[in-house]
Amino acid sequence: MAMAIRVYFSLLLILSSSLLSFSLYEDQVGLMDWHQQYIGKVKEAVFQTQKAGRKRLIVSTEQNVVASLDLRRGQIFWRHLLGDSDSIDHIDLALGKYVITLSSKGSIARAWNLPDGQMVWESHLVGKMPSESSLMTVIDMKADRDNVIVVYSNGVLHAISSIDGVVLWNVELTNESVELRQFIKPVNGDVIYVIGFSGLSKCNVYGINVKTGELVRKDVVEIPGGISGEMSLVSNEILVALDASQTVLVTLSLRDGEVSFQKEHIRDLVSELSGTATVLPLKLEGLFAIKCSPYIVFIRVNDENKLEIVDKIDDSASISDIISYAEEQHAFAIVQHDGGKIHLTVKLGHDYNSDLLKETIPIDHHRGHVQKVFMNYYIRTDRSYGFRALVVMEDHSLLLLQQGNIVWTREDGLASAVDVTTSELPVEKKGGSVAKVEQGLLEWLKGHLLKLKGTLMLASPEDMVAIQALRLQSSEKSKLTRDHNGFRKLLIVLTKAGKLSALHTGDGRVVWSLLLPNLRKSETCKNPIALNLYQWQVPHHHALDENPSVLVVGRCGLGLNAPGVLSMVDTYTGKEVNSLVLSHSVVDVIPLPFADSTEKRLHLIRDAEKKIHLYPMTPEAALIFQREFSNVYWYSIDAENNILSGHALKSNCIDEVTNDFCFTSKDLWSIILPSESEKIIATATRKQSEVCLFLSLS
Repeated sequence: MAMAIRVYFSLLLILSSSLLSFSLYEDQVGLMDWHQQYIGKVKEAVFQTQKAGRKRLIVSTEQNVVASLDLRRGQIFWRHLLGDSDSIDHIDLALGKYVITLSSKGSIARAWNLPDGQMVWESHLVGKMPSESSLMTVIDMKADRDNVIVVYSNGVLHAISSIDGVVLWNVELTNESVELRQFIKPVNGDVIYVIGFSGLSKCNVYGINVKTGELVRKDVVEIPGGISGEMSLVSNEILVALDASQTVLVTLSLRDGEVSFQKEHIRDLVSELSGTATVLPLKLEGLFAIKCSPYIVFIRVNDENKLEIVDKIDDSASISDIISYAEEQHAFAIVQHDGGKIHLTVKLGHDYNSDLLKETIPIDHHRGHVQKVFMNYYIRTDRSYGFRALVVMEDHSLLLLQQGNIVWTREDGLASAVDVTTSELPVEKKGGSVAKVEQGLLEWLKGHLLKLKGTLMLASPEDMVAIQALRLQSSEKSKLTRDHNGFRKLLIVLTKAGKLSALHTGDGRVVWSLLLPNLRKSETCKNPIALNLYQWQVPHHHALDENPSVLVVGRCGLGLNAPGVLSMVDTYTGKEVNSLVLSHSVVDVIPLPFADSTEKRLHLIRDAEKKIHLYPMTPEAALIFQREFSNVYWYSIDAENNILSGHALKSNCIDEVTNDFCFTSKDLWSIILPSESEKIIATATRKQSEVCLFLSLS
């Protein structure tokens, strides 16, 4: 024992007297420290859980990604990012082994192999009448061991074999100028019904044989007041929509081989509702739902096509489509948000008052409200049915809920990063070595002995596993403190959803995240847009006393004249320090190389009226800026018209009184590039002190 102690202390003396050095080996050059893949905000999701083996989740996203995810862990099996001009319209499964995508406004159908994502076939669908909308459904032809993919796009109805992508038949509707809106799959037989509209008020119903493409039925009915917005499929014989005024419900019936309709004003059903409504494009059983602030109203269609109010819930709730989970049994999910909790309710399809499941799940409030929900079932060990829900949150993150818990989450909002900047980490406080603080002396010595055995190639396989675990646990890269060389930093990422996240450059983990209140949809700001990130406060001289912060710039509206919003966020804690709703618009932001006594950087904001506004609005900032007033210049680029311009400040804005933080501008110079020989395709600025760089093609 005494000998072992002497050995430990000898090793301790050697290690403490040696200097630590870090180097980069030749084989490490070009290797990534970490790599993360995201898919974006999910639009459609299809569960593949019927067969043994891996349970998969197939999704398409607003970022034009089709991906296969591991249903158990949320990891990506494979993903494909399609081009900007090849946006995904619909996805589905065929034959239990192919993922079918319809893209480019219904012009391209593809089949992807479910296990590995390899493309099996691709079909180009040609039509003569360009259309913004498209439809797709997959019909199981059990007798032929094939699935027929029925697609409507560009005025033509196509049937495609899911085996090889061959077009089986086409039905052209271009001569009739009909815009198809809904498919009704055949339950018994081979006839698919297609609902469309021509003109303002004509409803067209077609019955088409799926195998041959033969038109077996055609009905046209005039609906005074027309149809507007989405349609809801209540059953294989009933559809519901709103008229052009969006205040009257139109029930369309295909019963007994005849097409008929009935109308009823929304206020006759629910007297407290006012204004226009929207029909939610859901597929429920005998029910449909309308959204009319502040409610979502469930309405039943009885056997006589009469409408009956079933329930009213808050209009922030999300509702799934109906699923079949047992023989002739159906269910759908309702998800409601309540502060830091979400309530998941699964209801029996034909009996709204019967709840199959009710769960309350705590959730991070920085994820916002639930935007979409997709439901799936599974069979428990006792052969009873359980339900899981995939929810898409306001910050575009993805969560799987099951048995009252969040099984996994994905931060897929990071797929739509709008802007990125960096922030320093806190300075490491002195006071003892890391070994004394984080672990005991004996554990510290054992760790160094293991590393020494690894260096001398004396380590066993078990020792190598332990060494790797120690490296991950005590990696310098992942510490949340500043290193001497300045390599460790925080990546501050602003996403399209208005969420700010801090990622550690050492391992890519999310340190904190914040869904900015100013960039959330509300009554006062119905179309918030996240624009840019800037360094707001960088405390070089007060690094131990002050935290750095970033400036988030946004716009509350789609047009350039929409009022701007500002948020200042502490990059150490992720807390919003201050926020402003501006009285002017934001077209451009010019960071200045000046800072006040608290090391807040000065910024100029140019609005749509070409006025310049100074921030922060403090007397000290105004005094600093006045000293540099005549030295401030900037440029603008009109890429569409091939014009480069230079500008300077002119004078203070004069409204009722002189404004010390608002200035008018003047044009100094402009360059017009000849459009017949050159075109500006990209612009960049390397430093604030440098002139604009531009690229042109001639």
